[in-house]
Amino acid sequence: MSEDLPPELTTGERIRILRERRGLTRKVLAGLVGRSEDWLKKIENGDRELRSITHFVRLAHALHVSNVATLTGDALSIPTNPVGKLSHGSVPTIRAAMHSVSFGGTPTIGAVSPDALRGRVDGAWKLWHSSAHQRTEVGALLPDLLRDAHACVRTSRGNDRRAAHAATADLYRLVQRMLAHISEPELYWLAVDRGRAHSEEADNPVSLALAAWSMAIGQRAAGYPEEAVHTDEAGMDLLRDQMDEGEAETLAVYGALNLQAATSCGLDGRGGDAGRYLDEAGRVADRLPAGYTHLMSAFDASNVRIHSVSVGVGLMTPGEALRSAESIAPETIPSLERRSRLFLDIAAGYRQRNEEAAAVHYLSAAHRTSPEAVRYVPMARSVARDLALSATGPLKADAVALADEIGVRAA
Repeated sequence: MSEDLPPELTTGERIRILRERRGLTRKVLAGLVGRSEDWLKKIENGDRELRSITHFVRLAHALHVSNVATLTGDALSIPTNPVGKLSHGSVPTIRAAMHSVSFGGTPTIGAVSPDALRGRVDGAWKLWHSSAHQRTEVGALLPDLLRDAHACVRTSRGNDRRAAHAATADLYRLVQRMLAHISEPELYWLAVDRGRAHSEEADNPVSLALAAWSMAIGQRAAGYPEEAVHTDEAGMDLLRDQMDEGEAETLAVYGALNLQAATSCGLDGRGGDAGRYLDEAGRVADRLPAGYTHLMSAFDASNVRIHSVSVGVGLMTPGEALRSAESIAPETIPSLERRSRLFLDIAAGYRQRNEEAAAVHYLSAAHRTSPEAVRYVPMARSVARDLALSATGPLKADAVALADEIGVRAA
């Protein structure tokens, strides 16, 4: 961290000084973070507030500083040097299956009907949400399931073929979720694109809207929140004409798209837009049948509240995020993955407020709920390392031990 910058400097002044030290023009630095020269000028002059975590991290990378705190004067601490991506033992067999399924092969259990395929795909999604070790347990199922799904598509005709395409599209969305953060980007995006292609062949607006939902998740993870929101909106457009019919799956997918858009807006510093999407998701959740939760997205009323915490963390308004969390009973969240993510977001909120004891407590709760939902998530690994480095006194040993359990070196 550049500790020679006077503490009274604003964020804009810090960015300008660091830019000039590196010999970068405004045009070049703005281009490196995907913004305009005028945008950067307003940031540096204090005419515009920088609230996007995405842009903070991009600027830190471009200016070769190891922590966002160098830009904010310790108001926000996010390590920017890589914490090391972990792979998973299931990736090679999934990769092999994805590379071979398009070129023939026989099903692993004989002929597979579209109904049987749908049941197996839904079962795998249920396992993803119910297992604390979702990547290990689901990863073991995916290679054979991929082979059987493609065989089912090849041998089906007419409406059965469209149903097989729809099930295979949902399968690839699970493959995408599985591969996030643990495989090479090319394999991840192959899963995304195959999910989209099978959704197109399914000739089903809900399936295609789900393809937009998963595409937007990938775009945001790649650092393109604006493009992600546009994709979410395209998915919503596919469903708007059907909303009056009130079908639960249609409502839920539309609501899930709104939640993804809200999260992306939060990371992009667009608080007003994030709130608008959250409000719309809440209205949609109120129309769902009692007890209904969408299988893939886990969309329901509790999921709206969970995302409001994520949005608050993204907007760097931890007070609002933590207030939103107060209304959630974690034990009522059926998805262990989502429950773990809630604890992780609460930990990140407390870390933003420099309340390290609370941050360690909730990160530990996230890890106990689902070790694999923490161990393989870059944000969780960054928070763990940051806490291990910054904690002092009796808390230090707990923070270091937790980081070690998660698989992060505190050095």
